[in-house]
Amino acid sequence: MNKFLLFLSLNTVWLCAAAINIVQAPNVTQRTIPTNESVILSYHDSVKEAKKSVVNIATTSTVTVNNQLDLMFNDPFFKQFFGETPFAKPQPQQRQSTSLGSGVIISEDGYIVTNNHVVNGADEIVVTLSNGDKEYKAKIIGLDPKTDLAVIKIDEKNLQTIPFANSDNLQEGDVVFALGNPFGIGSTITQGIISALNKNRVGINQYENFIQTDASINPGNSGGALIDSRGALIGINSAILSRSGDNNGIGFAIPSNMVKKIAVSLAAKGKIERGYLGVNIDDLTSELKEIYTNKEGALIMGVEEKSAADIAKLKRGDLIIKVNNTKIKNANELQNVIGDLNPGDKVSITYERSNKVQTVSVKLHKMDGDTAAVSSAADKDIIDGLTLENITDASKYNLPKNIKGVLVTNVKENSKAAKAGFRAGDIIIQIGETSVASIDELKTALNKNKNSKKAVYLQRGNGIAVIVIQQ
Repeated sequence: MNKFLLFLSLNTVWLCAAAINIVQAPNVTQRTIPTNESVILSYHDSVKEAKKSVVNIATTSTVTVNNQLDLMFNDPFFKQFFGETPFAKPQPQQRQSTSLGSGVIISEDGYIVTNNHVVNGADEIVVTLSNGDKEYKAKIIGLDPKTDLAVIKIDEKNLQTIPFANSDNLQEGDVVFALGNPFGIGSTITQGIISALNKNRVGINQYENFIQTDASINPGNSGGALIDSRGALIGINSAILSRSGDNNGIGFAIPSNMVKKIAVSLAAKGKIERGYLGVNIDDLTSELKEIYTNKEGALIMGVEEKSAADIAKLKRGDLIIKVNNTKIKNANELQNVIGDLNPGDKVSITYERSNKVQTVSVKLHKMDGDTAAVSSAADKDIIDGLTLENITDASKYNLPKNIKGVLVTNVKENSKAAKAGFRAGDIIIQIGETSVASIDELKTALNKNKNSKKAVYLQRGNGIAVIVIQQ
């Protein structure tokens, strides 16, 4: 710390600083090439094998486009003066939309991991290997929107798979390469370093633990491989931070350890089941740090009734500092750690209460709303074309606090549900005379007199709508 001497006179204030010792680096004038002149420095051997495992993914989907007249007729300002128009309104037009992405082969028999946003909602998925022009029709095995990961499969054997690195061993400054198929021009490789680790609160996924890199991740690189200098997979390219859509040197990849766990579960079950503690959590503010002995952790802001946390007697104000042997630094870490565990797992939670550290054993519940985007055969019979989700956090969707029902999160174009009149955002509250508050209750209600027509009551905005369906 520098010491300052202050001299005062009648008209002048003099501020005199003590001497500062600057550390000078040695003066170096000699420069040399990294190898002798007969050898070229190259990572070719590292990337050539990994490149064989990266595929191009082309998708086709049907989208509905509203024309300008339709937008005008539905404008509240227009309706205020003219009311409902007496003539037929232009109908939305459906068009075929295509997009490109990348994927990584993780098994010899055709399993490929990619981003959820690359394949979700696609009517057709076509995969092209890096070493040929043959196209393969792919089917979706499972999707996990909460991590933006997906597993698809093609019918082929003896494929080149990529080795997984342990992403827990990564360090800032490590040299990395991003492999993919941006712009549909064929395979490309971009080089950079790891800029940061454990990036969260980026606002892209619900579960975030990103690797940040300055290696260019361009449109079409999504779902491709981020590899280390040996050619091992350290992450799946996911997104860039950019207002223009161009690469600005800030790209994010999902770490390989998370990819491995999600991909294995999707391949085996077609869905992800996560452990659920049942708490609302937040980080410690600077003011709260003065109250607690521990300066890091996840602060419990609320406990859900009859949840795992409630049964374990955890309370609002408890500061969770450790789960099993894993230290918890903030709310995001607790969410990721608990979400990485399975329903029914018993965990040891260490927390601070009244400046005393205590430990309790908790048996995790199952998180509601973790629905597989590719339903099982039984789930497909619920209502064709609907993606449904249990309402576990009404505030997440700006819904009334005490709302009960099943939320419609997506309606597939041209499906039976779309033709019946369902809309995304509808809340199914009753089937016939039976109220429903969960997907399981919805299934039970629909299975009563299975082949008969049923009235489906919906909370739609501030009103109630009813739709008649027949399975």
